Amino acid sequence: MRERIRGRWSGLPAWARWTLAVYSIGFLEGTGAHCLDLVRGGIHAYASFAPLPLQVFFVCLVLLDPLVVVLVGLVRTEGVRLAGGVMALDVLGNWIVNWPRLQEDPAWLLRPVGLLPITLFGLFVLASSPSVHRVVARLHPGRTVGDSAKTALNSWGRAADRTAGGLRRADSGEHPGELPRPAPPSGELPREDRLP
Repeated sequence: MRERIRGRWSGLPAWARWTLAVYSIGFLEGTGAHCLDLVRGGIHAYASFAPLPLQVFFVCLVLLDPLVVVLVGLVRTEGVRLAGGVMALDVLGNWIVNWPRLQEDPAWLLRPVGLLPITLFGLFVLASSPSVHRVVARLHPGRTVGDSAKTALNSWGRAADRTAGGLRRADSGEHPGELPRPAPPSGELPREDRLP
């Protein structure tokens, strides 16, 4: 597995490696920020300023951000797509939440922590993701979105396809493992064990 991942990274141009590294750093920082928010304020950390759908999304970023890091680290097209989707929603959600404050004080945008870095990182991810996606997709020629699931199912199906040794075929809807065979009847049940 390591050699395959190293091969994927080395197969990328330098600019794509640097871009994916920046993605990883940004999403790791986001993971830390959202985890810190949850440690400080619990599950309702965003309740004082965000509507319920955004609260749920911001809490979900504790899982989505590290998922992006893992998928990007594995050089998967899914990671690049997820990075773009997460950042589009994250930037939109942060602008919605901060809009009233920005109307009162436009200089709020220029703070080094908060909306400015999120917006800049989001724009970077959205602007770079189509190019990065193309380069990463070239590492997997002919691969489509559902191919990972198909590969997993096919390898499972091949293992379950063996008919020797009492195994049944899984492709006909039967259980792939060994199933107990019914024992022939050994006689009558005692009267007290019979069902009424």
